[in-house]
Amino acid sequence: MDNNIDNTPELEDEELFEHHRHVADKGQSLLRVDKFLMQLVANATRNKIQKAADDGNIWVNDVPVKSSYRVKPFDVVRVMLAHPPFENLILPENIPLDIVYEDDSLLVINKPPGLVVHPGHGNYTGTLVNALAFHFENLPKNSSDRPGLVHRIDKNTSGLMVVAKTEQAMTHLAKQFEDKTSEREYIALVWGNVKEDEGTVEGNIARHVKDRMQMAVFPEGDIGKHAVTHYKVLERFGYVTLVSCKLETGRTHQIRVHMKYIGHTLFNDERYGGDLILKGTTFTKYKQFIDNCFKTLPRQALHAKTLGFTHPVTKEFMSFDTELPQDMQDCIEKWRNYAKTGLTESEE
Repeated sequence: MDNNIDNTPELEDEELFEHHRHVADKGQSLLRVDKFLMQLVANATRNKIQKAADDGNIWVNDVPVKSSYRVKPFDVVRVMLAHPPFENLILPENIPLDIVYEDDSLLVINKPPGLVVHPGHGNYTGTLVNALAFHFENLPKNSSDRPGLVHRIDKNTSGLMVVAKTEQAMTHLAKQFEDKTSEREYIALVWGNVKEDEGTVEGNIARHVKDRMQMAVFPEGDIGKHAVTHYKVLERFGYVTLVSCKLETGRTHQIRVHMKYIGHTLFNDERYGGDLILKGTTFTKYKQFIDNCFKTLPRQALHAKTLGFTHPVTKEFMSFDTELPQDMQDCIEKWRNYAKTGLTESEE
């Protein structure tokens, strides 16, 4: 929710623009709409939301409501303001792109960690979309009105993404992701010693019932979207494990939430609790070692390493691969050395 929500009252006969839209899940318990939105909208305060409700800017099921309204399952909650959302005003910015491949139809980029993919709440500039708008003209828009984007990866996840340069490429590539014919492999460092050498995690993913900034697995029933992740152990370091994850589906935070669901939260994944010491000893030296690892890799340990898809024009299957970024390599090397030498009680 942008900072001027409290000074954009609804004016008579003035058009309102949708800034935020959230549909309550099937399992949503009754919750005041101001509390509901506080969990979902970055930088929002309760005072701002209540003022917006007083001004008629909080709508539920197409009707303005007061902040005391209690959200129930399947309610459509919207924040309506008198100015267009900033995320639709794409300002071209000269942000360098690491282009792995490019032709007339598409490009493949290697996204660095920390780069937000598209403008949104709290990030209206400095995103990949702003960079694309600077480097390329007339990129086709996807179903969410975002130019060039066929898929996305999280801000603090690094790795490969394909961007469409034509309408034909957008349609063709989007269908491949929808039909699960694209191939994506991620490398992740997770807490704990993964028991099986390989396995599959299957479970619907939807917003967490209590923490709306998280996703959660709903193994039974019809809540959420079907999600499947195949994992394989690459290297074991005792208290953490290096794994390869192949996506059959592409849901929000899929690998992060699926691995946590089976007891192996991603290393240093702050949103899901991986920035705490989840496995290991109580030795002071061990805590110092973990702190050093967190400083070396100040984000979740996740990298989109390979990407494969059929070219929309040539129909040739194309496959791309990247090196792990330096921060992940350095962190893995620390663990590799630790697994060889360890820390003894006498070193405490």
